Amino acid sequence: MADQLPLEALVVDDEPEIRELLVEFLRGKGVPVASASDGRAAVTALQREPARYSFVITDLALPGVDGLGVLRAARDANPSCQVVIVTGYASLDSAIQAVRLGAYDYITKPFSLGQIDVILQRLRDRLSLEAENRQLLHRLGQRESVDGRQHLLARLDAIDFRLARLESALDELLDRRPLRPTH
Repeated sequence: MADQLPLEALVVDDEPEIRELLVEFLRGKGVPVASASDGRAAVTALQREPARYSFVITDLALPGVDGLGVLRAARDANPSCQVVIVTGYASLDSAIQAVRLGAYDYITKPFSLGQIDVILQRLRDRLSLEAENRQLLHRLGQRESVDGRQHLLARLDAIDFRLARLESALDELLDRRPLRPTH
C-alpha cells in the first residue's frame, strides 16, 4: 500500500533509540523515512524540501526548536503534511496547543508500535480518500465542462432558430407589404 500513496516520513527525536526504532519500523512498513536529532535540523529539512515530507513524527521536548516549532514549520512548508506529536511530558495545555496548530495526532511515551501502525493506517486511508476526492472533482469538472459546452451549444442553436424564424417572418412581412406608389 505504501507504493500506492506518496508518503515520506521525517522522524524527529533527540533520543537515538526512539528515533532509530521509529525509522526502522516505518521502513519495515515500506515508508521512505529520514530523521533528525533536533528541532533545528528538522525545520531546516522541512524548509529545504517543502513537498518532500507528508508525515512527521516529532518529540515535543527537543533541543533548539521544540516539537510545536517543528509542527509549525511542517505545516508552513506543506499544509497537507500530517504531524504526530510524541511526548513523555503530556499535558492538556500542550495537547490543546498541538491540535490548534494542526497536529494530526498526539501520543504519550511510552507508546507502542501498534499505536504508530494505527496512525500510519489512518494516514494512508486519509491520503487515499483525498486522492479519490481529487479524482472525482476532476471528473466532475470535466463533466461540468462538457455539460456546460453542450448547454451553451443548445442555447446557441435555440438563438439561431429564433433568429431564423424572425428573419423568415420579416421576409414574409416585406414580401406581403403592398408597395407604395412613388410620385
